[in-house]
Amino acid sequence: MNTQFPIAAFKNIETPFYYYDMDLLNETLATARREASKYEGFHIHYAVKANFNPMILEAVREQGLGADCVSGGEVNAALRAGISADKIVFAGVGKTDKEIALALDAGIFCFNIESIPEVEAIERLASERNVVTNVAIRVNPNVGAHTHANITTGLAENKFGVNYEQLDEVIDVIESCNHLKLIGLHFHIGSQILVMDDFIALCSRINELQSLLRENRSIVLPHINVGGGLGIRYDAPDEYDIPDFALYFQTYAKHLCLQKGQQLHFELGRSLVGQCGSLITRVTYVKRGSRKQFAIVDAGMNDLVRPAMYGAYHKIENLTSCKECELYDVVGPVCESSDVFCKDIELPATDRGDFFAIRSAGAYGEAMAFGYNCRALPKAYYSDTI
Repeated sequence: MNTQFPIAAFKNIETPFYYYDMDLLNETLATARREASKYEGFHIHYAVKANFNPMILEAVREQGLGADCVSGGEVNAALRAGISADKIVFAGVGKTDKEIALALDAGIFCFNIESIPEVEAIERLASERNVVTNVAIRVNPNVGAHTHANITTGLAENKFGVNYEQLDEVIDVIESCNHLKLIGLHFHIGSQILVMDDFIALCSRINELQSLLRENRSIVLPHINVGGGLGIRYDAPDEYDIPDFALYFQTYAKHLCLQKGQQLHFELGRSLVGQCGSLITRVTYVKRGSRKQFAIVDAGMNDLVRPAMYGAYHKIENLTSCKECELYDVVGPVCESSDVFCKDIELPATDRGDFFAIRSAGAYGEAMAFGYNCRALPKAYYSDTI
């Protein structure tokens, strides 16, 4: 039984809901900022898609971090939270005219562009406003990350970014535009990466590309954006509550050959917020079959879709039982066979009404919740106000 959760307070709250440890969130953000500040020119932009809860964004702003956005809605959310427009980067393979116009009118720091048609759209809209806007080219480095196929994004065949062989053409088009200023290169190879070798491989590819641009085109761009990708330990949220940011930033400082004055940008999401959040749910029924028993909880895949979508693992704890452990499949009420949080998990003997905490749900939990089966979206509660 985990005693770090305020069980007495939970008894007065309708489940399921998200619970955020704000002390851990603030400590994680502060640690990342402190480790990045050890290196001149390192900047963190929080990946808003991981969790756009207003309280999360407020904490990000208070730590002085920027924002990495992939939709106009996320740009608006960052601005509403008070994050300065000149710290916002806007990525995404399918930006609409409306979204581009919003970002231009806000005066964001940079667009990360991913195709020639997007270059043309931003140039047209910037021309209508008679403004010059910064752009960086998202390049596919063809570096495979050791992670799930659905969250690997740096290979040549991904929908994202510009392939090596297209880079010269894209640079030529940008340089022909009167309202675009090419300031950098952007990369992102995937997420939930725990092996530093993947980031070292990315550094090597960036070093090669920078040498080619310098030698063949006399181009040295002032900004390099390496995306994010640093993972968390889903199997041990208490032992590894804060990722090893020191090693992460040190890896780039050691292996990436920045040119004089170049600024390095990071787009961290999961590593900043993943461990601070838990999905709290109650056991509705314990169903015993001939070979299995099921703990049927009131949270479903619509509240936390990662296990159904990726086969992702989240540690599950019974917060109210101290009995001997038994094997359970923890499942939800949604009318889909994929509505399973974990199979064959050892938990203290469970009864109707027990509270479960589904851990490490601060990233891509609340943000991806949806209303399937006409189910209400889960509410959020916070350790400093509950």
